[in-house]
Amino acid sequence: MSSAELQTKPASAGGPAPDSGGRSVGTDVLRAIAFMCLGVSTFPFMNAAVKLLAPHYPSLQITWARFTGHLIVMLLIFLPQYRWALFRTRKPAVQVGRSVMMLTSNLVFVMAIGSVPLATASAIGFTSPLLVTALSVPLLHEHVGWRRWSAVMVGFAGALLVIRPGEGLGDPAVLLILTSSFIYALYQIATRWVSRHDNAATGIIFSALVGSLALTVVMPFIFVWPRSWFDLALFASLGLLGGLGHYLVIKAFQLGNAAVIAPLGYVELLGSTALGYVIFHNFPDLWTWVGAAIIIASGVYIALRERKLRSGA
Repeated sequence: MSSAELQTKPASAGGPAPDSGGRSVGTDVLRAIAFMCLGVSTFPFMNAAVKLLAPHYPSLQITWARFTGHLIVMLLIFLPQYRWALFRTRKPAVQVGRSVMMLTSNLVFVMAIGSVPLATASAIGFTSPLLVTALSVPLLHEHVGWRRWSAVMVGFAGALLVIRPGEGLGDPAVLLILTSSFIYALYQIATRWVSRHDNAATGIIFSALVGSLALTVVMPFIFVWPRSWFDLALFASLGLLGGLGHYLVIKAFQLGNAAVIAPLGYVELLGSTALGYVIFHNFPDLWTWVGAAIIIASGVYIALRERKLRSGA
């Protein structure tokens, strides 16, 4: 539900598209930057809609609307090209498992966001790439050198500034946001692994498919009719914004270099801060800004370092 979702997109998109003879690389970079900024700009609006709905509707219903709408958008985009091959996977157990992780992460996020300011939730969500780096050692047997380990430690120090143990950790909702980030990191690890075996579009569809089907089964027992047309529009916007943002981010990574595009994902924090202030009258204090800046700097450093190591290899 947060911009942490962006961190798997380089693998999902299959990397930058090859340059064709009549196309300007510079133009592609500008288009990639525009797509990325537009894509990540949708996520604060989606999270704000969730925060508005959370006090009045079951978390399962909100998550169902998010997953089902996202699935419909992705099917409209990919089904004409791939047809039924879209659902063909060499690793069905892994695809189902990562979809369950995605569902759990989103559900926990929805349960928490009603009590946590948008900017704070966004900043904590950015710890997910740091967790991916740490977890890639035991789970993917990747080598992480001292520079990236140092960046991970510094990033978590920034997270502590945002959370402030003894103050923030007393709020169960903050713990839920942290739990959501950890589960999402596991999802990213699974995505990185399964991308070696399955088509990227298949992974994108499966990330929403299992959650949507599972929640559709329970909807008749918990569904609460929208109180107004405005609430109905908020429900409809969840999948539309999530699917559109997801697609724009994929296009960005197809057109531009990941090292240039990925750091733009942190633009989401600005959008979350603005909407949090305008709609919910929350504005981050100094320590939240400092902690968020440290988390972002650590994430950008890790992304640049990994690109340099891949280039050297």
